Amino acid sequence: MDENEQNEDELEIESYQEEEQVIIKTHEKISADLCGEVIKMEQGYVELRLTTTPEMLADEMGLIHGGFIFSAADYAAMLAVNEKNVVLVASDCQFLSPVKLHNEVNFVARVRHKEGRKRNVYVVGSVLDIKVFEGEFKTVITEKHVLKLKLLEDEEAASGTPTEEQE
Repeated sequence: MDENEQNEDELEIESYQEEEQVIIKTHEKISADLCGEVIKMEQGYVELRLTTTPEMLADEMGLIHGGFIFSAADYAAMLAVNEKNVVLVASDCQFLSPVKLHNEVNFVARVRHKEGRKRNVYVVGSVLDIKVFEGEFKTVITEKHVLKLKLLEDEEAASGTPTEEQE
């Protein structure tokens, strides 16, 4: 194989890999510093890394507040579903081991069940080989943004609060 043929083959492989790239459709304003950085993303699957920072501290011993761990896991679940209007409706989570300052928590999220607009996502968080978090996230994909749903407009009308359209 001559050099030109090899370069053409490499270009074909690169363009094929670019086609496989999944575009993030949801939660695009999330801060990677607070919720984690996407490492790998496929349809129904995400790997995310959260590096803990001093802003996440719960105490002087270096314990990270569990809310940041939950937030990163929730973000991973949303990305695994990757629909514009996906929202969390319930979760069942266990915090299995404490996380400390400067730990890198690696999350893996997989869509496990689909039924209509519902998706169940299983998320595991680990520091090195130690599982620190495990959770099942129940999500729903809404037709419109959750803040524009008719249910909320009806609530506002009942309370006398003007809707966006009325203002």
